[in-house]
Amino acid sequence: MTAHTAPPTARPLHGPAFSSYPAADVTWLLKDLSDVHLEAPTEEREEAVQSGGAHYAESLPVEYQPSAAYQQLFHTALDASATRLATAVGVVAETLLRERGPGLVLASLARAGTPVGVLIRRWLAHAHGLDVPHYTVSIVRGRGIDQVALRHLAAHHRAADVVFVDGWTGKGAITRELEQALAGTGFDPELAVLADPGGCVRTYGTRDDFLIPSACLNSTVSGLVSRTVLRADLTGPDEFHGAKFYRELAGADVSRQFVDTVAAAFPAVAGAVAAETARLAATDRTPTWEGWAAVERISAEYGIDSVNLVKPGVGETTRVLLRRVPWRILARRGAGVDLDHVRLLAEQRGVPVEETDDLPYTCVGLIHPRYTRGAIGADGTAVHT
Repeated sequence: MTAHTAPPTARPLHGPAFSSYPAADVTWLLKDLSDVHLEAPTEEREEAVQSGGAHYAESLPVEYQPSAAYQQLFHTALDASATRLATAVGVVAETLLRERGPGLVLASLARAGTPVGVLIRRWLAHAHGLDVPHYTVSIVRGRGIDQVALRHLAAHHRAADVVFVDGWTGKGAITRELEQALAGTGFDPELAVLADPGGCVRTYGTRDDFLIPSACLNSTVSGLVSRTVLRADLTGPDEFHGAKFYRELAGADVSRQFVDTVAAAFPAVAGAVAAETARLAATDRTPTWEGWAAVERISAEYGIDSVNLVKPGVGETTRVLLRRVPWRILARRGAGVDLDHVRLLAEQRGVPVEETDDLPYTCVGLIHPRYTRGAIGADGTAVHT
């Protein structure tokens, strides 16, 4: 088998057999592990990471099932932000088209990147009549990107045409992981995101730290697909990384509603997209890594030994509250409705929210630096403090 041949055991997945998205929206370069029990309560799961050096990608958290009040916050946030999201999607899509040409191939990073990849694909179809291939691939902190998925992409497309897509940046850890993982492969490591509040990438829709409602939920806004799993006894060397399809959550699924609502705003934002794309084209978009510097400052200020315990931005803060053991939340003084869901989750989990000045992000989530269940380092295993 040559480096550019995808192994026959690695078969791409499509909806509706895997995921609630239409088959045309996304091709999943993942192995279906739906029948494998992988979930554990947060504390139990993190205890295993702590005591045995288990990797976070070897198991899954129990999916958070939102209360009625929280679900209403999602719908309110989606209605309020649809125009802003549609504009950011259009700006990213038009920037990619201008800089990379119409032969684009989208490769979204599972799973937060998937709804964004679906939306970019839909914009290119809406605005330009393009039928752009869209894949979802797995990248795991400390383990890199799925090499079998890369071989599949290289076997079917020019590596130079593939654009990697994610939802947002935090401090830039995945940006760096992707750059290291793609070194020498022929793939362009530049990441495209909707929101880049950390100043980590060149291709973005906005650098504002605002609520992307898909960050509010887990699988129910990502095609009912779990986080990805990488474990030697489940995924062999010639197989894609794994994930589960939570068919049983279909009653709570808002994946298609999310992308349909944003896409419905595309016609109304055409002028704003054209103006903002032109403005960015004339702007120096060199990454500033301002966010990473802020995270280092916060780590020192709060006596936290590892920057991996500091999760900046609305999206990452939400994840801390949904999936980790949070210590406290820092919120920019005067931050409004973008943080309504964060405040509700923090109240439910008994986590204090501190208002602060001089924060480049709308909010920052801190994982407990002493009680380290949930404290996961750059290699994906426990941070011992």
